[in-house]
Amino acid sequence: MDNQSSAAIEDGGRVFFRDVKPYAIVDRLDQLRGPAGGTVELSHSVLWAPGGGLVDLDRPGALRMAYRAVLNEGTVEDLVRVLNRDVLIAVWPELLLPLRVMSMWESRFPELRSSAAA
Repeated sequence: MDNQSSAAIEDGGRVFFRDVKPYAIVDRLDQLRGPAGGTVELSHSVLWAPGGGLVDLDRPGALRMAYRAVLNEGTVEDLVRVLNRDVLIAVWPELLLPLRVMSMWESRFPELRSSAAA
């Protein structure tokens, strides 16, 4: 349990799942070599969607949905297989992500923070 969680328990506060949920992250953005377009299939553990997990990355809304799902629910293997470094940097400012996910990725990869400020 991390310090934030144990402090909340000691203070009689509530611990929220969002504060302790483990998120996957890569060591280097260069590891993200997924497709820049086309169709990708996401597993049910990443995206539970009617009709299966096929996502057309050429549709901007679908691409953002896929990236959000993989960042929220994916393993390192999912991140590497689906995400593309250049695409991630380009769409980062448009992704609606939990604050912890954003902070985690931006602290490790300042270039994401820079793309959000641009």
